[in-house]
Amino acid sequence: MEHRLPLFIVTGASGAGKTTVMHELRSLCPDFVMLSTDDDNFGSTNLDYQDRYNVLLHLAAAAAKSKIGTIICGTVMPWDAQKCDSYQEFSEVCFINLHCDDETRNRRLRSRADKDTWTDDMLKAHQEFAQWLLANAATAYNPPMPTIDTTAAPPAEVAKQINAYVREKWNGIPL
Repeated sequence: MEHRLPLFIVTGASGAGKTTVMHELRSLCPDFVMLSTDDDNFGSTNLDYQDRYNVLLHLAAAAAKSKIGTIICGTVMPWDAQKCDSYQEFSEVCFINLHCDDETRNRRLRSRADKDTWTDDMLKAHQEFAQWLLANAATAYNPPMPTIDTTAAPPAEVAKQINAYVREKWNGIPL
C-alpha cells in the first residue's frame, strides 16, 4: 500500500522572516527538499503565482514518491494550494505561520534592497494580512496553523521550532 506524505508550507506576511529562516532550515532538515515561492527559483520565466504554486507542488509530489518530504517557504494561501493539480498527492498540507510585530515588519521591509517600493499603503496592507493570518489560523487551515513569533527570535531558533513541528508531524509515517 502506498502512503502519502504531508507537505509543509512556511507562510506569513512579507518581512516575517520566511526567506531568512529557510537558510537555517536547510541545515536542520537536510533530508527534506527546501523550495521557495520567490522569483529567483523560476529564473527568467514570468509565471504568475498560481502557476508557481503548481510547479512547486508538482516538485514536492515527485519528491514524495521517493519518500522525501518537502518544505515550501513563501506566502501561499490554502485555497491556492488546493487549486494545484498535485494537491491530492499529500496526506495533508501543513501550514506554519511566521509572524512579527508591525514595527519589526516595517523596519525589515524598509531595510530591503527594494525599500523604495514599500509605501505606507503597502505596509498597512501587509499589517492587515498578518492580522488575518493570526485571526484565521485555527479556522481557515486544516490542520490548524501554528504561529511562530519572529519578532525577537533569531532565525536559528525559529528554524528549530519549525523543525520540531515538522518532525512531530513526520514521526510515525510509514515509509
